[in-house]
Amino acid sequence: MKKKILSLALCFCLLTSVAALGGCVGSDRVTLNVYNWGEYIDMSVKREFERETGIKVNYTTYDTNEAMYAKISSGAAAYDVIFPSDYMISKMIAEDMLAELDFSNIPNYSMIGGDYKDLEYDPQNKYSVPYTWGTIVIIYNTKMVDPADVEAKSVDLLWNEKYSGQILMFDNPRDAFGLALSKLGYSMNSDNEAEWREAAAELKKQKPLLQAYVMDQIFDKMSYGEAAIAPYYAGDALIMQEDNPDIDFYLPAEGFNLFVDAMCVMKNSKHKKEAEEFINFMCRTDIAVKNAEAIGYATPQMEAKSRLDSELTSNLTVYPTGDILEKAEAFYMLPKEINQLQSDLWTELKKD
Repeated sequence: MKKKILSLALCFCLLTSVAALGGCVGSDRVTLNVYNWGEYIDMSVKREFERETGIKVNYTTYDTNEAMYAKISSGAAAYDVIFPSDYMISKMIAEDMLAELDFSNIPNYSMIGGDYKDLEYDPQNKYSVPYTWGTIVIIYNTKMVDPADVEAKSVDLLWNEKYSGQILMFDNPRDAFGLALSKLGYSMNSDNEAEWREAAAELKKQKPLLQAYVMDQIFDKMSYGEAAIAPYYAGDALIMQEDNPDIDFYLPAEGFNLFVDAMCVMKNSKHKKEAEEFINFMCRTDIAVKNAEAIGYATPQMEAKSRLDSELTSNLTVYPTGDILEKAEAFYMLPKEINQLQSDLWTELKKD
């Protein structure tokens, strides 16, 4: 009898302890594994989704498309929702890594603008829902850079020897080579091996001038005046400018990358419906507004855009229009042999 009472007491203690931790043994609560770029969501949005749906979100980040792809393709981790860029979406579709979406679970897709649908990377809109779009800009500290050196608004600023040791560069090959190819007057999607080798030579010339190759580290380095010049994404440049009013930025006169990042569901996801529910939630107008205000990137959700501060939506560096867009170039999936060449040249550059 005492053993039974003791057993019941222990069971009660165990249950109350588990309850105190916010869960219970054998809970069937769904957990979504979401993999996104760093500094790319208002975390209150994630918490609001969890409160409204009871679905837990295990949220982790990456800093380049290539790092995300390498981790997923190696089988090192399994994710439900990911946020790749346009050219990487093409690659993952071609390799049968993404699930076809059931848009009956994503009714808010109707509020995504037509300019962001039927694009080259997903021409039939089967696998992705646009999340944000934006441009690559040249960022500089107005207290550290001579105004005469930015008059031309050229990508050459990243190769200016006057600022040796104060220049940052992308720590990913697609963006770095894109800038070098543009500097040489070539397409960022060149399929010419000789042009890629010329671009690699330009990056080697630049390397001694660099303070560092960076991704998310750029926030601290530019915001705190630890570097003078860097290329990065316009949405992040806005956030840095809020932290440091000496920051300014421009679209390179030679041309610039225009990208779309989209939400996709992995083909091996065990929670596809819940993943689509998460995507639909992110497309809801109030959520899209809150998110756009927090991260600074251009939103493709048209109702949300209409509710944003006009000072932001009229900024032609963040929301370029008309003649400005004529200088924009999207990244496309590279031919297999060029993609391998890019990887080899990048490895050589980083080792040299």
